[in-house]
Amino acid sequence: MTEALTTLPEPVDEHDGPHGYASDKVAYLKRMRRIEGQVRGIARMIDEDVYCVDILTQVAAVTKALQSVSLALVEDHLGHCVVDAARQSDEAGAAKVKEAAAAIGRLVR
Repeated sequence: MTEALTTLPEPVDEHDGPHGYASDKVAYLKRMRRIEGQVRGIARMIDEDVYCVDILTQVAAVTKALQSVSLALVEDHLGHCVVDAARQSDEAGAAKVKEAAAAIGRLVR
């Protein structure tokens, strides 16, 4: 299997205050640790030569869990960062909407 190496864009942080997810940071970290454990479990399953369909079932579960986190982050970003930027100016709001649209585009590819 060939692994494609991709570089992720540097995060854009033009917001002076707390991020939209700040109030739920502990919950997000807890969810990510659970997902991390699921991924380690998948690696263990592969190492132990578990049946491929069982591994695929776990990959699907991790994928759904990551999608859930992503959607929650999008909602937080729209409800906090985009709204705050729109309150500053039309231009700032438009820039944040464009940034959010690009992020959503990367999620659905």
